[in-house]
Amino acid sequence: MAEAQEKDMSFLDHLEELRFRIMRSAIAILVGATAIFIFDEFVFDVVIFGPMKLDFFTYVQWCNLSHWLGIGNQMCLTEVSYEVISTSMAGQFTAHIMVSIVGGMIFAFPYIFYELWSFVKPGLKQKEIIAVRGIIFSASVLFFTGVLFGYYLITPLSLQFLGSYQVGDVKSMVAINSYMKTVVSCTFSAGLVFQLPVLVYFLTKIGIIGPALLRKYRKHAFIGVLVLAAIITPPDLTSQIIVTIPIMILYELSIFISARVERRKAKQ
Repeated sequence: MAEAQEKDMSFLDHLEELRFRIMRSAIAILVGATAIFIFDEFVFDVVIFGPMKLDFFTYVQWCNLSHWLGIGNQMCLTEVSYEVISTSMAGQFTAHIMVSIVGGMIFAFPYIFYELWSFVKPGLKQKEIIAVRGIIFSASVLFFTGVLFGYYLITPLSLQFLGSYQVGDVKSMVAINSYMKTVVSCTFSAGLVFQLPVLVYFLTKIGIIGPALLRKYRKHAFIGVLVLAAIITPPDLTSQIIVTIPIMILYELSIFISARVERRKAKQ
């Protein structure tokens, strides 16, 4: 009876610790969101609405590539064929809050992952902890790389394709919330997708998957990546290829990581 109570207390202690870590993560997100909310002029004019400007970094590089390939201005963006408007009284305020919260989550990601890792870490052996030294840094680098990839590649492709798509003589007037959701989803989802190697590491560690399974279902994974690329990008071949290539590279990297984890487990 005493042992059962002790186990119950131990379980409750874990829940209490998890609650406090979630609360601290929420506070970190709130701090980041508050900073973004305060500096809204820079965030919106430079970052959020940057892909609407002709001098956006990605568009300039596309144009330079077009000239380098000798095809003139065929890849140069000459106009933005859509306009962002607010269609409701609270539209701009809602967009401001949404961008602040997601931005807070992005900037607080290293701390959030640190809290998650600190919660999981006590359940691991010392050798396992040493083997994943620097995992917070690696996960953060992968996440921010994915965010930049989503912002500079997926977002402008999505906006220009969807914004310039016309059916008949209809001018595109895009609601601000719709625009924000496109930018946020393309950016944030790319950051999460780039966490694939970290996820594979932990799933291999607990024995759910292994390198043999990943190699066996490589073709299936490729189809799945194509479907994912079709969801988070415009329905054109170029965008899907641009998204598919880095994700498949991450998949191959995940196989390498999984194989390394299994070799270490076999030695132990």
